[in-house]
Amino acid sequence: MSYLLQTTLIGLFFGTFGTTLGGIIGVSFKNTSNKFLSFILSLASGLMLSVVCFDLIPESMELTSISSTIIGILLGVFCMIACDIIVQKKFRNVGNGINTKNNNLLKTGIIVSIGLALHNFPEGLAIGSGFEASLKLGYSLALAICLHDIPEGISMGVPMKSGGMKKSKVIFYVVMSGVTTGIGAFFGALIGAISQKIIATCLAFAGGAMLYIVSGELLPESNNLYKGRFPALGNILGFIIGMFATRL
Repeated sequence: MSYLLQTTLIGLFFGTFGTTLGGIIGVSFKNTSNKFLSFILSLASGLMLSVVCFDLIPESMELTSISSTIIGILLGVFCMIACDIIVQKKFRNVGNGINTKNNNLLKTGIIVSIGLALHNFPEGLAIGSGFEASLKLGYSLALAICLHDIPEGISMGVPMKSGGMKKSKVIFYVVMSGVTTGIGAFFGALIGAISQKIIATCLAFAGGAMLYIVSGELLPESNNLYKGRFPALGNILGFIIGMFATRL
């Protein structure tokens, strides 16, 4: 039991530290022009797309069949569609101009936080199952996940703060999205040596959720905020950063 507790606490610490640090950076930004917001959202979309392409989906396909991976992706997409519909109902009655912009940004931030919470669970599974193999692998995975959670925390913090949410509340949501890493680490240590297929399905599920966030939330909102080249450049830069992050 002490081993399970230790693994859970390690996953919890590294998962919440990275996202919280990113969230603090995100709410500290003072320049909230449309051009800047568009760049940050497109940067986050490129980062997430890179994590999906080079981390989540390849890992899932190594552990299980392509059909199981596709099923996991579709489940993740459908789950995020359901979350999107629920959140949309809350922000249906909005005004024009600034209110509309703020509500759209706040809605985007909330959808991203839900997606990252879902994404952090299989990351925790990876940490827990990594410790099953060796301490070195477990700590290496935990550190890598912590580092690439920082820009993800930023992608949550910026739209939430710009949408009018209090800084303290933004940090609370950011921390809560990282808690699922600890939960995942617990189950990873518990079932990692028993069922690799469950881990593979969870990785694919997170990949599908993040694909929907990128395609349905981040990129459309980024392009609505600014019509120039900055969204494309941010997306490309985020993709490149993600490539390095997934190789850590």
